[in-house]
Amino acid sequence: MSCTIVVGAQWGDEGKGKIIDILASDADVIVRYQGGNNAGHTVVVGEEVFILHLVPSGILHKGKTCIIGNGVVIDPAALLAEIEMLRKKGVEVDGNLLISEAAHVIFPYHKVIDKRRGAEIGTTGRGIGPCYVDKMARCGIRMVDLVNEDSLKRKLKANLEGSREFDFEKIYREYLDYGKRIKIYLTNVPVFLNNAISKNKRILFEGAQGTLLDIDHGTYPYVTSSSATAGGALSGTGVGPTRIDKVIGVVKAYTTRVGEGPFPTQFKDDLMEKIRHKGKEFGATTGRPRRCGWFDAIITRHAVIVNGLDEIAVTKLDVLDEMEKIKICTGYKYKGKQYKDFPADIDVLTGCEPVYEEHNGWMRDTTSVTSYENLPKNAKAYLGRLSKLLDVKIGMVSVGSKRCQAFRA
Repeated sequence: MSCTIVVGAQWGDEGKGKIIDILASDADVIVRYQGGNNAGHTVVVGEEVFILHLVPSGILHKGKTCIIGNGVVIDPAALLAEIEMLRKKGVEVDGNLLISEAAHVIFPYHKVIDKRRGAEIGTTGRGIGPCYVDKMARCGIRMVDLVNEDSLKRKLKANLEGSREFDFEKIYREYLDYGKRIKIYLTNVPVFLNNAISKNKRILFEGAQGTLLDIDHGTYPYVTSSSATAGGALSGTGVGPTRIDKVIGVVKAYTTRVGEGPFPTQFKDDLMEKIRHKGKEFGATTGRPRRCGWFDAIITRHAVIVNGLDEIAVTKLDVLDEMEKIKICTGYKYKGKQYKDFPADIDVLTGCEPVYEEHNGWMRDTTSVTSYENLPKNAKAYLGRLSKLLDVKIGMVSVGSKRCQAFRA
């Protein structure tokens, strides 16, 4: 494995949590590199379901070092609640979790701003975007500031200057307390990781959201506020590009999206409800129902290119088990022009007509299949077509939510 990055290759919710959980068994260090508690990675261990928002999925494996990198924005209350949840479920956290002292901190005013301004693009309202805005405006407050009383006081006063909506003293004391409780986890992440790499430790970089939500390469402005591509793993942890050995993209066998924004292959209502309920397509963070549609090879090929994917893991193949016919989008038509590559113009994405090719379904339950060879013929043909359209090999297939319901392709 050496250094491997795992990214979402659609609009998020691809099943990264499960794939990371499987790969973590062979890793020494698992690092989350961007996003915040707007992410929700679901992992099923036996009969127990874990939903993780900030702590890397690898925490569920004993003896692993898990890191939250500088590219993540952290709500201290949410982080501490997650740590407590893990402890109550018997998961070791102390000694296994490290947090970048350079990660930026979400404050109550970030959440208020997000709820006022973020509704039109479908944000979670958790303050993620406004926190990144402060980071780029160079007025952000970082984890290291929470353990420095003078620094926190100075920076918080400057950010709240002129505001009558927030009680400075209350927030100051609250966040000082967070700092005392979180201090034991703080470290210099670039130094730790590069030392680990020099010792031939196996590092797994865990992305959140998906490529089409990336601030630069997604369906702007209906995107998240961080770099959800493989490049974000570098800037979000302090590891250089020459250190990376492999990049894996995670895709669903169909497509989903949460929130607002263009979605060319979205199903009509009846099929939407069928797939949504069979695939349990409800947000792990907000509970919002996900929009569902056919596999879009245009957006996924875009993800292959901008991430430099070496292989993909295809999840939720079993959700298509009862489909007699399955479609794949291979192009867009808009105002007499045909598009084979991902267009930056949001009007094209919003108004285009998808071009489909149709495939026969396999009409067989795949949830108990344990090897690629034992998949139904038409399921293998479908996966083969995806691989050809995307020009990338399929490395893993998942046919259910449990750890055991996945295999190498």
